[in-house]
Amino acid sequence: MPTINFFEEDTTFKPKQKAQLRQWIKETVIAEGFKLKELNYIFCSDAYLLQINQQYLDHDTFTDIVTFDNSEVEGDIVGDIFISIDRIRENGAKFKTGETNELHRVIIHGALHLLGYTDKSVVTKQKMTQKEDEYLAKRNF
Repeated sequence: MPTINFFEEDTTFKPKQKAQLRQWIKETVIAEGFKLKELNYIFCSDAYLLQINQQYLDHDTFTDIVTFDNSEVEGDIVGDIFISIDRIRENGAKFKTGETNELHRVIIHGALHLLGYTDKSVVTKQKMTQKEDEYLAKRNF
């Protein structure tokens, strides 16, 4: 049975509307032709995510998200997605999108990484942003 879990590390943040978030993420995975097995979203602080970034990716920078693909079978989605709530709050204010919209964009961004989308070049970043916008528009909550 597919599961989507939400955890906190070094923060007290808890997402609202968990059932709707789970359904939206699941529908996104299915729409892209994949099977959802297990997806863990870990909401954390900047300091916690910086440590993950340094330890596992050898990057010494703050970021809003780090995604780990743990899938062993092609077409199955199994992964851990770490999201900095500090970055979400700051970027929501900076880009005038609001905290909830920024959170949802980053949540779906992580799922899209597991679905094979990248943002390493201008072209792939544009495609990923278009997909983010597409799935954000499908939210019904």
